[in-house]
Amino acid sequence: MYMSREQDLLRMSELTKELDYHSHKYYVENAPEISDFEFDALLRELQELESRYPDAADPNSPTQRVGCDLTSEFESVEHRYPMQSLSNTYSEEELGEWVERVVKEVGDMEFVCELKFDGTAISLTYENGALSRAVTRGDGRRGDDVTRNVRTIGSVPLRLQGDDYPALFEIRGEIFMPYASFDRLNAEREAAGEPLLANPRNAAAGTLKQLSSQVVAHRGLDCTLYHLAGDKLPYTTHMESLMAARRWGFKISDNIKICRSRREVEEFIRYWDAERKTLPYATDGIVIKVNDYAAQRSLGSTAKAPRWAVAYKFQAERALTKLQSVDFQVGRTGAITPVANLDPVPLAGTIVKRASLHNAEQIALMDIRLGDMVYVEKGGEIIPKITGVELSERSSDSVPFEYIEYCPECGTPLMRYEGEAKHYCPNQSNCPPQIVGRIEHFVKRKAMDIEGLGAETLELLWQNDMLHDIADIYHLDANRLASLPRLGERSAANILESVRRSKEVPFERVLFALGIRFVGETTAKYLANHFVSLDAIAHASIEELAEAEEVGSKIAGAIVEYFADENNQRIIESLRTAGLRFEIEQRRLTSESLVGKTVVISGKFAGRSRDDMKTLVEAHGGRNLAAVSANVDFVVAGENMGPAKRQKAEKLGVKIINEAEFMAMISSAPQIEPPIEQESDSKSEAQPIQGTLF
Repeated sequence: MYMSREQDLLRMSELTKELDYHSHKYYVENAPEISDFEFDALLRELQELESRYPDAADPNSPTQRVGCDLTSEFESVEHRYPMQSLSNTYSEEELGEWVERVVKEVGDMEFVCELKFDGTAISLTYENGALSRAVTRGDGRRGDDVTRNVRTIGSVPLRLQGDDYPALFEIRGEIFMPYASFDRLNAEREAAGEPLLANPRNAAAGTLKQLSSQVVAHRGLDCTLYHLAGDKLPYTTHMESLMAARRWGFKISDNIKICRSRREVEEFIRYWDAERKTLPYATDGIVIKVNDYAAQRSLGSTAKAPRWAVAYKFQAERALTKLQSVDFQVGRTGAITPVANLDPVPLAGTIVKRASLHNAEQIALMDIRLGDMVYVEKGGEIIPKITGVELSERSSDSVPFEYIEYCPECGTPLMRYEGEAKHYCPNQSNCPPQIVGRIEHFVKRKAMDIEGLGAETLELLWQNDMLHDIADIYHLDANRLASLPRLGERSAANILESVRRSKEVPFERVLFALGIRFVGETTAKYLANHFVSLDAIAHASIEELAEAEEVGSKIAGAIVEYFADENNQRIIESLRTAGLRFEIEQRRLTSESLVGKTVVISGKFAGRSRDDMKTLVEAHGGRNLAAVSANVDFVVAGENMGPAKRQKAEKLGVKIINEAEFMAMISSAPQIEPPIEQESDSKSEAQPIQGTLF
């Protein structure tokens, strides 16, 4: 039967309303009225109509819940209303003092007590009842626009219900990962040989920053909202706002209570300190807010936090169990980590069998011995930690624990670096766990991002003598790869294609991927920007290396040691031959006013952050240094510049200028004209956006 465009568009509108209704029933009310099959059938019908009429597709269509595989960076957005943090307390006594201060200042008052969700803060903007933007907290002043990803979260309404909501407002809340989603995701990662996610909070934050919204949609995030922000909100209390938000379709926690005294607040805290163990998501405390908006305004805020709200943080859960034995794990840098094997004990929703012992010093400090009854806490990591010993249950024949002296994998005598608590195996070139660990580090997403080479696959390649170091990845044979168990031709082809794509990874990530001891992702970025090329880093002295941002003598020494190793030199030459990027891409300069100049940025600035100032230095051809030395051309000093830096600059005769003088210097320079772009006859495709509490 032929349907006109008008009829199809009307059907699209009907389907959208119907799907929005059923999404709310399923995700927010937990009371579905139709089966998944029926819901999927309606969704497919809408998808087909949208593909037929792409010009009429709504950015807030229910079809956006499934995400897409387009990737985009995140645009930095300034918050209309700053997202402040909350002051924390772990003491009922301190909390009571806070309540009494509030009452003394504004009189008897109602307090709203809410669960503190352990996730990542989000601010949602709605215009005329539709979601227009979702922004992370960031630094409280600016955050990342993650709207595309947030649209995939079923509990976030794309359109509001009713008609009494403000035309423009923001609502803040928490995006979190329920335990069920977290457990499922880690089971999938374990099966794929990928490293496990540490905890639901980190998993939620990492998921929200995924470049593919299709990945976000799969991971099962949830969202609860707890604070309205706007210029003309039609309510006088916080609780009124929350109840209105619930009517509009937002997921507001059911576990909220108005308390009218310190005693009622404390009772609420004690109840949930016990009951939180039964919740299907992580919560780490209680937030207490003054209910009345006029009282909130009267109390005001400090520079960082409101004076009308506070967070009471729960103590970490702990359990008592028996220490049976200790294993010693060797990491990719040679660091030795002792891990305790325990009698299984329930803790924070899981059965704990192993716990971290950190290092020899910690074991000696707590005098931990085999057979002891030990206290275990799960402070947000995969492997919990031992925090103490119950000496009253210690056996009379127990003996002090003796830490190992030789590597458990290769037998090399262990060593300790000055200032380091951990023991290390120095046999970097021939200790198997170190070699495999460096390869695993090399291929991970934030490094070379080579898909298909999970831990199990790498172990398989190692056992079949196909990998001896990171450079061998670029010499894998397609036929041998395809012949391995669980792989085959298609998987082999996908791996080799990902290996090929990794050659386009920028230099700062290549540097991080090398796995130099103490050189993390951020340090690698600073080194790359400072020295521009790998050869310059390799030939730099300890003193020259230490001039780069966040590179002290310890890191500089590790870098020099790495490049002095003949085996590492051989690997680097092999990677160079393979075509990896060993130089930072040439950036287009705004001007050449600072070319050849070295600059130190110090202090706080009125108009921009320190990172913004450093970006300006680089944009105009200059080079940032972390420390003042005779090599520095000038220092840009903001408020609260470190007195030691100022004193050293004055002693060396290094010029010191302020923010205004610096801005005048770069503004007066001739700007470099961008190249004229050639016109194209082909239609250009839409490009992804580029970009760097409460």
